[in-house]
Formats: sequence, structure tokens, C-alpha cells
Amino acid sequence: MSQDQFTLTPQDVRAQGFAGAFRGYDKLEVEAFRGRVADELERLLRERAQFEERMRNAQEQLRAFRERERAMNEALLAAQQLRHDAQAQAEREADLVRRQAAMDAERIVEHSRVEERHVRERAESAAHQFSAYVAAFRSLLERQLAELDVLEGHAQTIVQVQGENLAAARQPAEDAA
Repeated sequence: MSQDQFTLTPQDVRAQGFAGAFRGYDKLEVEAFRGRVADELERLLRERAQFEERMRNAQEQLRAFRERERAMNEALLAAQQLRHDAQAQAEREADLVRRQAAMDAERIVEHSRVEERHVRERAESAAHQFSAYVAAFRSLLERQLAELDVLEGHAQTIVQVQGENLAAARQPAEDAA
């Protein structure tokens, strides 16, 4: 018989009666044995109930652990996905920063080239202006020197004429004296 079909409780053992028979068992011994069997059955049923309670607790803990494991696995997957997404985002941002830096560098280099061209043009213009100034100043000095030469020639002529005039003026006074 299976356990589902046959259940025996300690009360069933205590209540069980036996018909008397010739040369049967000692009634007191049978009663004592029935009491011991009922006590053992009660102990076993209590123990079984405790084991079933412990088993339910263990199953509940197992279910909770499995739920935690599932939650931790989901959290781990979410963290891995978040790390992957963060890494991809960081790579996109780094690429954007690199491209922006390259564009800024190109703009700065182009601006520097334009500035250099302007500085060179101004330097060349200043050099031409300086050369023109020096040439004009040389021309002015040469004209002034030519003027000085003319004035010097006039001064010599004037000195010579005055010397002649002075000599001529002395001659009649010397002739008269």
C-alpha cells in the first residue's frame, strides 16, 4: 500500500481494539506496545512536519536565491550593456573631440598662414618704402650737395670779385697818395 492510500495516526493506533482469542497475547503487553507505537508515530509525524517545514523554508530560500540570482544576472547584463554603451559613447565623444580639434588646428594653421602672408606683405612694403625713402633722401642730399657746390662756387666768385674790388679801390688811393 502506498502512503496516499493508507494513513495511520497515533489516535488510530490507540483506538485500535483486538478481539480476544484463545491463547492470545497478553493484553497489557499489547496495550503497552500500542502506546509505544503511537508515541513513536507521533514523534515521527512531528519530525516529518518539522522536516516538511524546513523543506518549505529551504525551498522558499532556494526560490529567493534563484530570484536574487536572476536579478543579479539581469543587473550584470545591464551593467555590461551600460559599460558597452558608455564605452561606445566615450569613443563617439573622443572621435568628435578629435575631429573638432583637427578642424580647430586646421583653422588655426590657416589663420597663421594668412597672418604670415600679411606680415610678409607689410614687411616687403616697409622694405620698399624704406628703400624709396633712402633713395629720395639720397636724391635730396645730392641736390643739396649740388646746391652747396653752386653756393661754394658763388662764394668763391664773390670773394674773388670783392678781392678785385678791394684791390681796385686801393689802387686809386695809392695812386693819389
